Amino acid sequence: MQRPVGEQLRQWRERRRLSQLDLALSAEISTRHLSFLENGRSRPSREMVLRLGERLEVPLRDRNRLLLAAGYAPVFPETPLPDLGAALDAVRHLLAGHEPYPAVVVDRNWDLVESNSGITLLTDLVDPALLEPPANVLRIALHPRGLAPHVINLGQWRAELLGRLRRQVEITGDADLAGLLAEVSGYPCDDPVDEAPAGSVFVPVRLRRGDAELTLLSVVATFGTALDVTLAELVIESFYPADAATREVLSGGRPA
Repeated sequence: MQRPVGEQLRQWRERRRLSQLDLALSAEISTRHLSFLENGRSRPSREMVLRLGERLEVPLRDRNRLLLAAGYAPVFPETPLPDLGAALDAVRHLLAGHEPYPAVVVDRNWDLVESNSGITLLTDLVDPALLEPPANVLRIALHPRGLAPHVINLGQWRAELLGRLRRQVEITGDADLAGLLAEVSGYPCDDPVDEAPAGSVFVPVRLRRGDAELTLLSVVATFGTALDVTLAELVIESFYPADAATREVLSGGRPA
């Protein structure tokens, strides 16, 4: 059952830890008007829903839900991935240009939607059952039949991944993501770590592959100006060698 728009606005405001005064000042409306909107005494205009959604940094998918709850049609399209045209071409160009280093594209649920050939460096170590679509990169990374047994600093890397997912759950309030967090948090880890070490610049993944130890760092990119739900939810994660030895192996200097 769809919740009233006022209730949804209040929950988004509380999720952002904003007072009514904070949001009212940001949206340039009175606290009385905002209070009336949240308790259902006033119905927001379409423009007001969009303004509050922007100030609250509500994801595009959920802004559409706010509009529907207020009685308006959604304004942000949700284009199927194969129909994204130039944007999808740009993503694939980025993936190809990153080779021989691994790179992946994941959606809102951390499901793998695109990758380059370099990702076999990681997936060769994973139980093929975990790679069956829809392959979830968090399960691939942390499952005991996934990469986890090959990661030397599993506790540290696991803490970084779980922290990212936990922040996403807090920002979106998404029940499916909360379920994923509960699942992957329960995977075994002999050396659990609560957070990254103090003073660290980034958290690498140290991977044991054959006789080689590879150290990779990752860079995450998104489409910052996307006005399409599908495009806004895509995340590109690119892995880079963090030391000369790893760079030599990934560049074909010697077998892994």
